[in-house]
Amino acid sequence: MTQAPAPTADTVRRLVRSLLKESAGGAPGPDVRPVDEGGPRSAWWVGTRHVLRLAPDREASARLRRELRLRDLLRPHLPVAVPASVAHTDWAPGLACTLDTRLPGGTAERHEVSAVGEADLAGLLTGLREVPVRQAETLGVPRAAARSLEALRRMAVRAGERLGAADEFDPALLQSLTPPGAAQLAAQHGTAVLVHHALTSEHLVVSADGRVRGVLDWTSAAVGDPAEDIAGLALAVGAGPAVRAATLAGYGARPCLRGLWLARCDTVIRLMDHLDGRDTGPLPLLRVQLGRAWETILLERTTEFRDP
Repeated sequence: MTQAPAPTADTVRRLVRSLLKESAGGAPGPDVRPVDEGGPRSAWWVGTRHVLRLAPDREASARLRRELRLRDLLRPHLPVAVPASVAHTDWAPGLACTLDTRLPGGTAERHEVSAVGEADLAGLLTGLREVPVRQAETLGVPRAAARSLEALRRMAVRAGERLGAADEFDPALLQSLTPPGAAQLAAQHGTAVLVHHALTSEHLVVSADGRVRGVLDWTSAAVGDPAEDIAGLALAVGAGPAVRAATLAGYGARPCLRGLWLARCDTVIRLMDHLDGRDTGPLPLLRVQLGRAWETILLERTTEFRDP
């Protein structure tokens, strides 16, 4: 497969002019810069009002085109904003792009989510549960099988022991999730909903007053386990705010604790993967996420599961 050349600032300016149907004339064109200076340059800030997203391959192009349709389905159900596409086209043969409105605010790494912001997150989770699954699947949204918490627990225990030897983690913390406990927190049948599936701090748009104003990048959306989004929020904003938001959204102890333990196991495994060279995420962020996921919350102290 022929790979498209990496986009440059000049390429982006010409593309934006074309999308906005502007004449170049003698003007230098809009101010453009990569969203991630050291990354693959698949997203660019365009002035102060837009962001241009470029799919790097055909698979990503299919997800991006699906996202454009999905966002229209989401809007009536969500209390927070999703970006709107000003224009979209192919920036290279078979490779999609979209010029989106830029939502005002910063990331959840920049602004702490307030108590009112937790209510915004609860509204997000509630709205996702109300999106008709059949309509989402008609748009091409895939189903994602629920992960085995027991299999994840075993991987985390092995990783935790190695992290303990490296003085990065206390492996004794994982003893509170026993095999019977993991079985009790298995995903329940018939609970699949539309999930964002990538609720990272970079995808949450938070204002300076701590309100959650929008959610970005719906290309990973799937019909699946709602605990995955609770887990994502635990990494993005902390275990306490994530569980409080999920509880406000009407989720009971099982999905909340399942999401919490998915996040905890994921952070231990990913940190070990990074130290082994298999995960390229920033090490400081992985350590921060580990701390967020392992915050002690009241729910786990007061919940006792019993055999049916």
